[in-house]
Amino acid sequence: MGSSAGWRQRRSGTPTAWANWAGNQTATPAEVAHPAGPDEVAALVRKAVDGGSRLRPIGTGHSFTAIGRPDGPDTTQLVLDRCADLLALDAASGLVTVGAGMTLSRLNRLLAEAGLALTNLGDIEQQTIAGALATGTHGTGARFGGLATQVRAFELVRGDGEIVLCSVHDHADLFAAARVGLGAVGVVTSVTLQAVPLFALRAEEGSARLPELLDGLDEFADGADHAEFYWFPHTDRTLTKRNTRISLSAGQSELDPLGRVRGWFSDEFLSNRVFGMVVAAGRHAPRTISPAARVSSRALGARTFTDLSYKVFTSARRVRFKEMEYALPRAGLVGAVRELTAAVERSGLRISFPVEVRVSAPDEIWLSTAHGRETGYVAVHVDHGTPHEEYFAMVEAIMTSAGGRPHWGKLHTQTAETLRPRYPKFDDFRAVRAQSDPAGIFTNDYLDQVLGPVGE
Repeated sequence: MGSSAGWRQRRSGTPTAWANWAGNQTATPAEVAHPAGPDEVAALVRKAVDGGSRLRPIGTGHSFTAIGRPDGPDTTQLVLDRCADLLALDAASGLVTVGAGMTLSRLNRLLAEAGLALTNLGDIEQQTIAGALATGTHGTGARFGGLATQVRAFELVRGDGEIVLCSVHDHADLFAAARVGLGAVGVVTSVTLQAVPLFALRAEEGSARLPELLDGLDEFADGADHAEFYWFPHTDRTLTKRNTRISLSAGQSELDPLGRVRGWFSDEFLSNRVFGMVVAAGRHAPRTISPAARVSSRALGARTFTDLSYKVFTSARRVRFKEMEYALPRAGLVGAVRELTAAVERSGLRISFPVEVRVSAPDEIWLSTAHGRETGYVAVHVDHGTPHEEYFAMVEAIMTSAGGRPHWGKLHTQTAETLRPRYPKFDDFRAVRAQSDPAGIFTNDYLDQVLGPVGE
């Protein structure tokens, strides 16, 4: 979800305005607070309870939904940039505790210095750890879960101002809810994660024709530790990515990273600068999109390299966009992608962004999009300045009919009523929310939409 610092405050007199990374969510909170630790967060919570106001924590604003938006004139926005320290790191056990406002970018580098790594990541590392967890951030890999599967404990402040340490052993229901908590059950102030020994990824990138790739998708997805592909609409071409894990127990002699010039040319010049110009041209002249898609699908040639895992998992995204992503039962993934490709061509729409397809292992986390099932993900994007409603509505209808669950931080139109049957633990989550935040001080319009009002 984006790449550079997403939440931004711009002074135009008083009060302070806020916008997310994509610019499609804006608000003017009553005030912006930068608490330095759990005690200051707790004091702000108690003040909100006493005054009948609300608090809404925000990370770097990389969500496209309004999940972090401080709705209403009585809402204080909590920015946890002063809760961003490394609090504990045990290289022997791999357990690391960090402030909730630490970015994944900084965490990845601190872990690497200690000979450790997170076992799986999404493709963006500018999010805060708490924000990435709250929205269910995931990567790809048939045998690997999302970021929340790596959490071992939280420190959070409940809606009564009590500071709670929760884990599978303590406040287990609160822990179960908070792992993908939408910021609805408390303000997370620190997170303990289980890291693994530092490892590398051997990246193999190439192209394939979509029909043949879909015919053999199980072999493709299961044939590497982490696999994904991007389909270029208006073509039958895809860019494929397959990453294989390599142990670094004997040092880093196995590394064979991209050279500086080639890496810059592919990842910065082609993927960001040239692509940005193509998208901008398509915004003003849609007839250029189809021929540009054919060129783009061939521009990124085959390459193989080996580098530290976080350097391969993550990449820069400087072209701003809006995104929708749905998680499907993996068994229905191929059918849904085929239906989507046919619908795009029938629609007459001109789509400049590739469609991303990934897979993940099942997990037991209550509001994880991979809860209880092997999962396939389909993500669609449009330029941040382009209307998305018609395209996304078409995609959402296909994904919903396939049993899809929307990513909490990416655009969708689902409600509590439509989401309840898709999550076996939905009402358990709501019960924890009502207990942890009985006054509803952490809610906003989006949470009321997808969870229902507190206590309802």
